[in-house]
Amino acid sequence: MKQPDDAPEQGKALLGLIGFPLGHSWSPAWFNEKLRAEGKGMYEYRLFPLEEITEFPGLLIKHPALAGLNVTIPYKEKIIPYLDELDGTARSIGAVNTIRLTRSNGKILTKGFNTDAPGFLMTLPRTLLQGPVLILGTGGGAKAVAFALDEKNIPYTFVSRSKTGPGIISYDDLTAAVIGSHPLIVNTTPLGMFPATGKFPPIPYHFLSTRHCLYDLIYNPEETEFLKRGKIMKTGTMSGKQMLINQAGLSYNIFFGNSPGRADLVARYEVGL
Repeated sequence: MKQPDDAPEQGKALLGLIGFPLGHSWSPAWFNEKLRAEGKGMYEYRLFPLEEITEFPGLLIKHPALAGLNVTIPYKEKIIPYLDELDGTARSIGAVNTIRLTRSNGKILTKGFNTDAPGFLMTLPRTLLQGPVLILGTGGGAKAVAFALDEKNIPYTFVSRSKTGPGIISYDDLTAAVIGSHPLIVNTTPLGMFPATGKFPPIPYHFLSTRHCLYDLIYNPEETEFLKRGKIMKTGTMSGKQMLINQAGLSYNIFFGNSPGRADLVARYEVGL
């Protein structure tokens, strides 16, 4: 019988995912299959839903067998004050999606990484690297996308519910001219994620054309309402499933000791560009 995610471990080293809610996550299936395939059956990957980020220190105490964690919405930025160290990429982005835990002299040491940026960059064909990009949202996922675009010198504009700073416009500012001049639109918000699959970012879809591509970082469902509305306008569409697989593979390497630096993350994983 499968034990609850919050049950004490029984001889297993643990990996897992923190965030809230986590009912949409495919991570346990992907990681546990990979762990079995690579002969690491002594590890188990679990979900650890935290209603508040303040629960994080208690999680580490409750599960002394934890060796690594992934981080998802809404804690990619909020987790940073709780960590001992950040690698260069995570520090530059200002968001963390991977934590490696080590123990020394009875103390837990935590180091944060970000594999979202290279995971995103790995998915983009050259044809999508030529024009300005609209990034829907301003959270941790949006920052990772912006970092990846910066590395390729691709201009972008954040879109939020309100103008909160330079380089940010509101959904009300999305005129035909703005939409027309941004061939790639990336949704980094949770709008449309399971189970609230009927939601979608409030962009003017009627301004889209065959020149556009809509990219949704959401992977469950694979075809969100955002992407469905793009298809009606004959746009290209990309789901977040491949990015999920890419960033998970990079996280897996980090859990087991491979910690590439910022330049290495960007150059090494430009697969398919």
